Amino acid sequence: MSSNMAWQPQEEGLRQILQLLKESQSPDNVTQRAVQQKLEELNNFPDFNNYLIFVLTKLTSEDEPTRSLSGLILKNNVKSYYHKFPPEVTEFIKQECLSAVGDPSPLIRATVGILITTIAYKEELVHWPALLPALCQMLDSHDYNVCEGAFGALQKICEDSAERLDSDALNRPLNILIPKFLQFFQHNSPKIRSHAIACVNQFIIGRTQALMLHIDSFLTSLFHLATDEDPEVRKNVCRALVMLLEVRMDRLIPHMHNIIEYMLLRTQDPDETVALEACEFWLSLAEQPVCKDALAPHLNRLVPVLVRGMKYSEIDIILLKGDVEEDGMVPDREEDIRPRFHKSRTHTIKHAEENGEGEEDDDDDVLDDDNSLSDWNLRKCSAAALDVLANVFHEELLPVLVPILKETLFHQEWEIKESGILALGAIAEGCMQGMIPHLPELIPYLINCLSDKKALVRAITCWTLSRYSHWVVTQPHEQYLKPLMTELLKRVLDGNKRVQEAACSAFATLEEEACTELVPYLGFILETLVFAFSKYQHKNLLILYDAIGTLADSVGHHLNKPDYINLLMPPLIQKWNVLKDEDKDLFPLLECLSSVATALQSGFLPYCEPVYRRCVSLVEQTLNQHLANTQSPEQYEAPDKDFMIVALDLLSGLAEGLNGHIEKLVVNSNIMPLLFQCMQDPMPEVRQSSFALLGDLTKACFQHVEPCIPQFFPILAQNLNPEFISVCNNATWAIGEISIKLGGGTSSYIPLVLDQLVVIINRPNTPKTLLENTAITIGRLGYVCPHEVAPLLQQFVRQWCTSLRNIRDNEEKDSAFRGICQMITVNPAGVVQDFIFFCDAVASWISPKEDLKELFSKILHGFKNQVGEENWKRFSDQFPVQLKERLTTMYGV
Repeated sequence: MSSNMAWQPQEEGLRQILQLLKESQSPDNVTQRAVQQKLEELNNFPDFNNYLIFVLTKLTSEDEPTRSLSGLILKNNVKSYYHKFPPEVTEFIKQECLSAVGDPSPLIRATVGILITTIAYKEELVHWPALLPALCQMLDSHDYNVCEGAFGALQKICEDSAERLDSDALNRPLNILIPKFLQFFQHNSPKIRSHAIACVNQFIIGRTQALMLHIDSFLTSLFHLATDEDPEVRKNVCRALVMLLEVRMDRLIPHMHNIIEYMLLRTQDPDETVALEACEFWLSLAEQPVCKDALAPHLNRLVPVLVRGMKYSEIDIILLKGDVEEDGMVPDREEDIRPRFHKSRTHTIKHAEENGEGEEDDDDDVLDDDNSLSDWNLRKCSAAALDVLANVFHEELLPVLVPILKETLFHQEWEIKESGILALGAIAEGCMQGMIPHLPELIPYLINCLSDKKALVRAITCWTLSRYSHWVVTQPHEQYLKPLMTELLKRVLDGNKRVQEAACSAFATLEEEACTELVPYLGFILETLVFAFSKYQHKNLLILYDAIGTLADSVGHHLNKPDYINLLMPPLIQKWNVLKDEDKDLFPLLECLSSVATALQSGFLPYCEPVYRRCVSLVEQTLNQHLANTQSPEQYEAPDKDFMIVALDLLSGLAEGLNGHIEKLVVNSNIMPLLFQCMQDPMPEVRQSSFALLGDLTKACFQHVEPCIPQFFPILAQNLNPEFISVCNNATWAIGEISIKLGGGTSSYIPLVLDQLVVIINRPNTPKTLLENTAITIGRLGYVCPHEVAPLLQQFVRQWCTSLRNIRDNEEKDSAFRGICQMITVNPAGVVQDFIFFCDAVASWISPKEDLKELFSKILHGFKNQVGEENWKRFSDQFPVQLKERLTTMYGV
């Protein structure tokens, strides 16, 4: 190949490539594969890429889609093989790109822009120093196409390389670019105004210095464009203001009144994409401390706008097939089923103020009312905005909202009524107190709406009722809970799939709130859920598993009755037998069985062996596949480790439910060596689930765990890293369980873990669950080996006492407190400075066992006698009244 300038395509080569480009537009799969293969081969010829750029920039005899395709193929080659391009090819491509930036065709310009930014990204901009000055100069061209093409390319570079543009390596080009972009905010072409704002917008969130210097002229220019006639420009203005809210609130505050007025207008923009960008403003503003003061005067205008935005648009209704009432018989399309995320097991402790619920889950989100349109849209954004504002203003929102609700909820048009029901659900969390007086009237009305003739109304009503289920459960059952449950269960069997889904999710929320209150209705509930098995299509089956698992978690051992077991288990086992080992539908089924096994306890015995065997086999298959993939990645693909995680969690559920009965299964399997490998897996979720299983097996059949402890303990010690909260939490818990079983034999392992546990308990901002588990494990280590742990007492006793004062009386708390008493006996000086914290922790016990109470009493009286009557009085006068009374009545001090 002679010098760069003289490169000319050869007829034959050009013909071949055009042929290939034509074929690649064919819908036929076989042709597509042949094309892919040919492209791979052609990449071996150095000037193949010259042909591609030539077709894109010079071959005007071809149609534009073909030329653009040529450029996109070149872009992919740049991504994959750029480092292999000969220098003269690279130069030729760059030069051709720059010469074609202003091509008269918008499609070709856009393709050239994409190509330029891909090369710039590959070269980190540093190796193409001429690029930015060249594009910058083109901005001043009088030819619209050149200016627009250069802006298009710059916008893509700003999006891809924002960080790099602000670096010394490039001599800080933004100092020139940003003022340059700002000049174009007033350009007479809307497309160019829009590019200019979009370029600057890339630098707001990073608080780029060059932009911060010009922040005032940026704001002035934005306000100038407020009423621009072009929707794309308005959208970029809204986007800028939303970001500035987070970054430069100080600059917006003086103009806040006008900005709010502007955003109110834009939230009603006739162009929905503009309205959506503007609506994000309310979500962002709600997170700012000024929100309440700034918005209060505007609430009476904002709230109606948000409620109007919640109405389904005509296009939504078409997409949602809102006029199709009965589709329960229609199979689901696989691509409509969203991937699920498995929530791995974490060992948590019940708190004194709870009634059996775990941490609050935020999964009853406003946005889940129509999954198939899982794109963010104005309806969801408006509902989310009303939700966050309800959490800022609480009851103050109601004088504005209640009249709107009255008007919409009872409206003749179903679309308006539906939006009112959504609004009522959106405010449930923030305005609950203020809504209580209205609920005796509203809940029966909503229960009535569950049988509305429009499916979309029935669906949203399920969700809204679930948001008020906490209140429903606190009222007399006859009044609301029974009618609600009866009607919701009818909706679980609705003829419409969206309603089935909404009802199933709402029922799961109701189960979590009602817990054992549901026990009298169990037969009725199970009959409905089991009937749904035969009725549901694929997607809703996955939600049904969740409703059944949640039911088992909520009612626990009350499920263990022969009638219930015979209803529930056959359909579950039938699904279990049909599913193949590589089917992802196993995840929700395994999670569901895990809850059921834990609830049924011995009632699960007849089913446990096949379930146990398959779980062990899933773990083994995944580990083998992982090994094969690490040794020869090109031959074997990496496994989906969720199979292993879910299987480990179900094994934990079995160990917990069957307790000692699991021993027979463990003895005939290789679970312990597999567990040894899982505990060392690089993926944190795998380790988290392994440690949970280790703890449960320790409780259920320690004889099989004991021989492995010398290997296991060092791995547990390595995982006491609070960066991985859940892994650390489960490892800590397992150490505590092992120490209780191992007794004095734990002493040789204490040096491996004690110092790190003390570090964790003293760390600021450690999550509550981790603190509690750490305290319990330190207590248990002190219980079995007081002489090894007591010397450090002073370093942790205050933290220890404060983290355990709020948990309920239970076995774990019992063993931990026996430990602290033993340690105080060994090292009384260690607790002297923090004795008031110990008194407070002791007082948190409602009914300790007699011998534990005796221990407490001994320590309290010992301390009192040690310091003498006078000092004790001075000391105990600092106690809060309640604490003082408690200690006097329970322990006579």
